Amino acid sequence: MKILGIDPGTGILGFGVVEVTGQKFTLVDAGVITTPAHTPHGERLEDIYQGLTEIIALTKPDTVSVEKLFFSKNITTAMSVAEARGVALLTAQQAGLTVHEYNPMQIKQTLTGYGKADKKQVQEMVRLQLNLKEAPKPDDCADALAAAITHSLMSRHTDMA
Repeated sequence: MKILGIDPGTGILGFGVVEVTGQKFTLVDAGVITTPAHTPHGERLEDIYQGLTEIIALTKPDTVSVEKLFFSKNITTAMSVAEARGVALLTAQQAGLTVHEYNPMQIKQTLTGYGKADKKQVQEMVRLQLNLKEAPKPDDCADALAAAITHSLMSRHTDMA
């Protein structure tokens, strides 16, 4: 099974595609979609849509795992990221993919065993799960891969119950 993980953002949206075979994870593709800060907002959202559409066409995932939003302070940033997240959800829906959503604490708990793990701990666990020489960078890319891995681990747990 191939899982596309998405870490939503307007300036930087992280993506990571992981192939799961039994207990083994293999990195298929990962990176970020970036949009310039002074570009009109609608164009930035369109760039995200086009980028994700291309990634889906190239990697052919079976399902999508998207990180839910958690913001405690900056409402303007939260709204902008929520719009980018909406574009990601719509893109997956239009591609006929099922979307699974996990909040940051669930992802950290699943990967590290600690729901308040820091970025470096998450990156290291992603590195170990994917058997990479170095932790994936930037953070947005690692977070997207973490979302993909989390879905696989959570769905295994659900299947066993």
